[in-house]
Amino acid sequence: MLRTFQPNKSKEKKDHGFFARKEAGTGILNKRRKKGRKKLCK
Repeated sequence: MLRTFQPNKSKEKKDHGFFARKEAGTGILNKRRKKGRKKLCK
């Protein structure tokens, strides 16, 4: 039986990485910049 969490670095980057957030077009990165986040994404 598989465990529930199957880590996959490339999938994680594709879904939650910088370029994924940049392409989303929802302004996530700019909001986080405005708030002064040290890390913008994973």
